[in-house]
Amino acid sequence: MTLRRVNLVILVLLAVAFLIIVQRNLLNLSDFLHKESPDAGLILPFESELSPDLRRESVRKGEEIPVLITAAEDRLGAVVAAMNSIYQNSKANVVFTILTLNDTADHLKLWLSKTSLKNVKHKIIIFKPELLGGKISNDPHTLEAAKPLTFARFYLPAYIPEAEKAIYLDDDVIVQGDIQELYETSLKPGHAAAFSDDCDSASAKGIIRGAGNQNNYIGFLDFKKEAIKKLGMRANTCSFNPGVILANLTEWKNQNITQQLEHWMELNTQEDLYSKTLAESITTPPLLIVFYKRHSAIDPLWHVRHLGNTGAGNRYSAQFVKAAKLLHWNGHYKPWGRTSSFSDVWDKWYVPDPTGRFAPVRRHS
Repeated sequence: MTLRRVNLVILVLLAVAFLIIVQRNLLNLSDFLHKESPDAGLILPFESELSPDLRRESVRKGEEIPVLITAAEDRLGAVVAAMNSIYQNSKANVVFTILTLNDTADHLKLWLSKTSLKNVKHKIIIFKPELLGGKISNDPHTLEAAKPLTFARFYLPAYIPEAEKAIYLDDDVIVQGDIQELYETSLKPGHAAAFSDDCDSASAKGIIRGAGNQNNYIGFLDFKKEAIKKLGMRANTCSFNPGVILANLTEWKNQNITQQLEHWMELNTQEDLYSKTLAESITTPPLLIVFYKRHSAIDPLWHVRHLGNTGAGNRYSAQFVKAAKLLHWNGHYKPWGRTSSFSDVWDKWYVPDPTGRFAPVRRHS
C-alpha cells in the first residue's frame, strides 16, 4: 500500500471518529436541554437529523413499567395527553396497554403514528363488551351500558398477563412526576392493590367539602340492604378513588379479585346495592367492597383529584397544582371542555389530532 493510500485511510478513520464524537455531544446536549425545557413535543433543530431511536429511546432501558389506560372515541384527546405527560416526564421504560373498542382503534393508531408519540411503546387491545354480559344492567340508557370501558380495570391481569405489577390510570389525568416513583410504591404483604384515600392529606386541604358523601362508603353503597349489612363495614369509612391503581397482579390472581368484583356486579343487578346519591362512579362500589381495609396507600400527591368538580378544583392554589405529581379531573368538568379548572396545564401535554376529528373546546371558540 502506498503512502498516499495509508494517509487517505488515516484521514477517513479520523473523520469517522470526529463524527462519532460530534454525535455523542449533540445527544448529550439534547438530553440536557430536554431537562431544562420540558415542554411537550419540543424537538430541537438538530434532533430531526438523528435517528429517533437514538434521540429519545436510548434512555428507555431497565424494567418495563406496564400502564393500562382506556380509550373511548369521544375522549381520545385525553388518552393522548395522559400518555404524552407520562412519556415526557420520565425516562422509565413505560409500555402502555390501551383498551379501546373496534370503532376507535384505527383513529387511535393514526393519531399515535402521525405525531410525536410514534416512538412510545404501546399495544392496542380491543375490549369486548360482551365480557360484561349478565353483570351490569341491560338498559341501554344506563351509564353501565354506555361506558363498558370503565370496567376494564377489573380485568388487569387478563390484559397484562406477564407482569407482576401494573398501573391503571383513568384517561382524564396528567402525570407531572416520574411514573417510576409511583410504580415503586410499596404494597403491604397480601395486598393486591394500592389506592389514594379520599380523606388523605391532599384532599383534606379544603377541596372536597363540596362533594357531599363522595369521600366515604355511605356515598357509594346502600347500607340498608341486607347484603351490605352482612359485610360489617362501617358506613363512614373513608372511600378511595380507583382512577389511579397500583396493582400487584400476582396477588390479584391468587385472591381471585376479578371474580370477587364480578360477584358484586352481578348481585347489584339483582338487589340494587348502590347508594341513591351516587354520582357517576358505577365501578367504585364493587372495588370498595372487595378492598375494604385490604389495600395499601398511594402518596396523596400521586392522585390530586376533584379538578373536574365545581368549586372543588378552584380551591387549589397554582403552587399546589404545580407540585402535584398526578392531577385528576374527575367530575363533570373535563380539561378539554370550556369550564374546567387548570385546563392550561392539560393543554401543555395535548397533542393535536392529525385527522382534526377531536379538538379541545375553549371559551373563545
